[in-house]
Amino acid sequence: MGLIPSRLWGSDNGAGTFGAALAAFGAYLLIGQAWWIHMLVFILFLVLSLWSSRPFADDHADPGWIVIDEMAGTFVAVIALAGWPWLIAVVVARLADIFKVLPGVPQAEKLPGAIGITMDDVVAGLYGLAAGWLAVLIL
Repeated sequence: MGLIPSRLWGSDNGAGTFGAALAAFGAYLLIGQAWWIHMLVFILFLVLSLWSSRPFADDHADPGWIVIDEMAGTFVAVIALAGWPWLIAVVVARLADIFKVLPGVPQAEKLPGAIGITMDDVVAGLYGLAAGWLAVLIL
């Protein structure tokens, strides 16, 4: 997924959004499943993200073509959500990751190694989860 933008327009710009879209599709297929299944999928992607980003963590690089961290952030954003709250969670998580202006997101990105590469997306996803659950309460 992360290589699609470079093939299309010669840049990694937007690769994370492609990864988040793939995760959103996967998460959509999980709608209606027990919340703990959503949580297990998130944990799986969290572990995979930490493992796969380790080779690039020495110089704190976050290669754009590696998008499993964005996938982990998307999966945490939609735990046990459906409908409009699900969509709101996906959008808020993606925007929080892109702009990195919400408290905790830029700080998480500065954490050392693979943790920093992954945790900014997870923190952004937690903002999405909070927005989604707020929408559940309002709607």
